[in-house]
Amino acid sequence: MKPTIRTSILSASDGAAFETINPDGVSAVLLVCEHASKHIPASLDNLGLDEQTANSHVAWDPGALSVAKHLNASLDATLIAATVSRLVYDCNRPPEAPGAMPAKSEIFPIAGNQNIPPEEKAARVAEIYVPFTNAIRDAIAARTDAGRATVIVTIHSFTPIYFGEKRKVELGVLHDEDATLADAMLAIPSTMEVQRNQPYGPEDGVTHTLKLHALPNGLLNVMIEIRNDLIATEADQKKVADELSSMISQALDSLQPSTPTTEATHA
Repeated sequence: MKPTIRTSILSASDGAAFETINPDGVSAVLLVCEHASKHIPASLDNLGLDEQTANSHVAWDPGALSVAKHLNASLDATLIAATVSRLVYDCNRPPEAPGAMPAKSEIFPIAGNQNIPPEEKAARVAEIYVPFTNAIRDAIAARTDAGRATVIVTIHSFTPIYFGEKRKVELGVLHDEDATLADAMLAIPSTMEVQRNQPYGPEDGVTHTLKLHALPNGLLNVMIEIRNDLIATEADQKKVADELSSMISQALDSLQPSTPTTEATHA
């Protein structure tokens, strides 16, 4: 049987591929949450997944969006979040990466991503990845035009057990070539077990957003990974967000005067 060839993915009921929260936030921090949603458009027949898999960590980063929203409010930042599952398109991967539309995630085969026709791949890129990355690009450009500083902070969560092995790290502070902000954050004491470039690092291809938007523009940047059992409830999500807010603010303050947490400090 030939696979169904889809040339359109999102319908009106799906809405846009991203949402922007608090676009007028005064903080220099621009929050990004690439794996915020587990939503799979109806056109893709749930990618052939059972309910348990479609709701698991392979489809999204549980708790990450809530943490990002709490951070957004605390810092008065702007947040750009994806609204489509990373199994449909992983917005933290370039189109040419195998993980952009993974045929398998950890131990889970993704039936709807087996042998995707080129026309459907192109539609996923055009309707999901391009609008998402353009939203970040345009936000940075608008800030630059207004003489505003921008600091890119991406928010993720990870499963405590991966391929059957328990992970001891609780908070990962990740970076690519530019470790300036990561170094400043790692110098701040935390209640969590914090490690650099864990449980993933640049060699795993997880720093795409930083490489695409921060490094070419010379922007301070960091990627945050939180073990998802620590942010399973609303109370825990706020607790972790509060600690991250403090760490980010202290780190940026230590890098003053060039990198204010909020535009108000320019006055």
